[in-house]
Amino acid sequence: MTYRILIVDDETDILEFVGYTLRKEGYEVETASNGREAVDKTLAWHPHLILLDAMMPVMDGFEACRLIRTTKGVDDTLIVFLTARGDENSQVRGFDAGGDDYIVKPIQLKALVSRIKAILKRKEHSGFGGGLRVDSERHTVMLNGGEVVLPRKEFNLLELLHSEPGRLFTREEIYDRVWGSEVVVGDRTIDVHIRNLRKKIGDTHIVTIKGVGYKYED
Repeated sequence: MTYRILIVDDETDILEFVGYTLRKEGYEVETASNGREAVDKTLAWHPHLILLDAMMPVMDGFEACRLIRTTKGVDDTLIVFLTARGDENSQVRGFDAGGDDYIVKPIQLKALVSRIKAILKRKEHSGFGGGLRVDSERHTVMLNGGEVVLPRKEFNLLELLHSEPGRLFTREEIYDRVWGSEVVVGDRTIDVHIRNLRKKIGDTHIVTIKGVGYKYED
């Protein structure tokens, strides 16, 4: 998969040099020049990793990190501080805000790339997002950092089950809320959609309660 990396720094040279290097390594790269812009781009673009400067105008990196960490849907994004603030207090602030790592500038670009690869590899093994994320606004499903493309009805069905993990939805309720007044041909329509979903997201999330309905387990 191709990882998305957001570089946040108020120094144009840093954005250009680091961005150019990471693109050469095959990463998708976006940039931001302050913490407020970083939060906005994170919500819109959903990067896998953010390289975040500490001291910037408008909003500093510590506050941006705290905001991202408390925002549902992007709270599991990797955040790595990349800053000239190398004192112990600043590093403590960075980790307290929710940073995953703290890198002090200056650093050689090759060393920076190695650190990024190591961080992404660790996260890859543990799983991005800790499982499955359903984004209703963007109409996307993310599973361990990769996007799962679903047809409309499969997405609507998963969205319903995922909205209340552990709750049992009866077959009648599913028909009513997913298909509504649409004409459904065949009594096994739900079963076919559930089977297709399990092929795409794995068979551990959706639990069948025989003769009653289905529920989502995270």
